[in-house]
Amino acid sequence: MELESMYQTLGVSRPVYEYGEAVLASLRQRFDAVDRTAEYNQAKVLAAMQKNRVNATHFAATTGYGYDDEGRDNLERVYADVFHTEAALVRPQITCGTHALTVALSANLLPGDELLSPVGAPYDTLEEVIGIRESKCSLREYGVTYAQADLRPDGSFDFDAIRSKINDRTKLVTIQRSKGYATRPTLSVGQIGELIAFCKSVKPGINVMVDNCYGEFVETVEPSDLGADMVVGSLIKNPGGGLAPIGGYICGTRACVERCAYRLSAPGLGQEVGANLGLMPAFYQGLFLAPTVTAGALKGAIFAANLYEPLGFACVPGAGEDRHDIIQAVTLGSPEGMVAFCKGIQAAAPVDSYVTPEPWAMPGYDSDVIMAAGAFVQGSSIELSADGPIRPPYAVYFQGGLTWYHAKLGILMSLQKLVDAGLARL
Repeated sequence: MELESMYQTLGVSRPVYEYGEAVLASLRQRFDAVDRTAEYNQAKVLAAMQKNRVNATHFAATTGYGYDDEGRDNLERVYADVFHTEAALVRPQITCGTHALTVALSANLLPGDELLSPVGAPYDTLEEVIGIRESKCSLREYGVTYAQADLRPDGSFDFDAIRSKINDRTKLVTIQRSKGYATRPTLSVGQIGELIAFCKSVKPGINVMVDNCYGEFVETVEPSDLGADMVVGSLIKNPGGGLAPIGGYICGTRACVERCAYRLSAPGLGQEVGANLGLMPAFYQGLFLAPTVTAGALKGAIFAANLYEPLGFACVPGAGEDRHDIIQAVTLGSPEGMVAFCKGIQAAAPVDSYVTPEPWAMPGYDSDVIMAAGAFVQGSSIELSADGPIRPPYAVYFQGGLTWYHAKLGILMSLQKLVDAGLARL
């Protein structure tokens, strides 16, 4: 068959291809459900753009101070409407998701305040931001303390522990929606809403920030629909649609977002400055495409779990579980397995497909990390990518794929490399 021959040309053997097709045949209903969510979210984004009368003048480039940048200001109104919040900060000056989270935290915490994570340890790069691992300019260095309530062994919230951790100094609660480099379940928006309501019942007026990375447009609602004071993320993940070359967003209450703008630029300047540097077409069009691009990545994650779990590899989420982000964790059990998997993802890339990924000491992490990403935008994890820290249980975290077909190829290639190395058997 012509399609099978093309896959063989790309490096996928007939047994791996046929195994993948057998798995795929059982996923049609799951994929239909993903498409229905994408259709709803596409309509939501379109409605926000139409309400705010997006037109060609909003694509004009600005430089310097960026005063009176209507394209930038209108994009922030669009984001606020998409996420149903009072205000939004959407800027290319936000360099990554960790930077966006740092701005949100440092803007809304003062010396003597305490930050609480009720969902266990945060993502690795936030450890230095908070001061769990010592770093210059951490929140700890500026007099902000940190408390943590771990999840129960089954992944549920420990409400008694959370209640005991909330005190007079607790100013802000941070909730990480996605699993990060942990093999715990991703939190659904419904679960996050339940947790927000609980925290606010214990201490009315407390602010709640949700790290929304990898979760945008996976469901038809966002944490901001269920009481989050801020939702924060990166534009080189879901909401940038693969077109945004840099940037981050913070959507939330007017009071919180205003403080974030002052922290990002300077007190007294806030959102008035920050040129768009000609990036508005990519930001607007990327947001427009985001629901469909996210759907393709989500199909890839579902396919990966259903491909690997029957072969004896533990997957989080499991093959039949509901999805709340685009990340698929596959526990491979050895450094060699992680390397082989990532070699397959790299070999399927449109950029740097000839490169061999190797573990390295990546900034912000406390162990070597292997990362496969042949992306048009450096570090873009809405594009086909896989990564993970070289430490037990030796799990790799797969995500992205600007199209479902590219995600499919990447997953098949990852399995091919494991089969070739004798680390997986069909």
